[in-house]
Amino acid sequence: MKKTVKLKKNYEFNIVFKKGKYYKGNYIECFYIKNNKKNNNYIGIAISSKLCNAVKRNRIKRIIIEAYSKLEENTKSGNTIVFLWNKATKIEKCSFTNIYNDMIDIFKRMEIINE
Repeated sequence: MKKTVKLKKNYEFNIVFKKGKYYKGNYIECFYIKNNKKNNNYIGIAISSKLCNAVKRNRIKRIIIEAYSKLEENTKSGNTIVFLWNKATKIEKCSFTNIYNDMIDIFKRMEIINE
């Protein structure tokens, strides 16, 4: 199992937002820096508090983390990824299969998944 470190500080998110590439799916959006010169993958999740209440935001975060953990073994190491919830989609459409399939499509476009 690979080691993934969570981004927690505001400046870490800002670096990815400024220098990273942007990829958009149907349910999630993604900012991505390809080579962070380290062996670990770094992952961050940012969901606006204006979308919904804390319970629904935490549910979305848990689903995104679970979908990423299923794909973690197949991803290349040394990446920094920040996931965002697409504001145009409704929170009620948040399910594991939707996010998982969306994440696979985004990772294929990023070319970080080994298949």
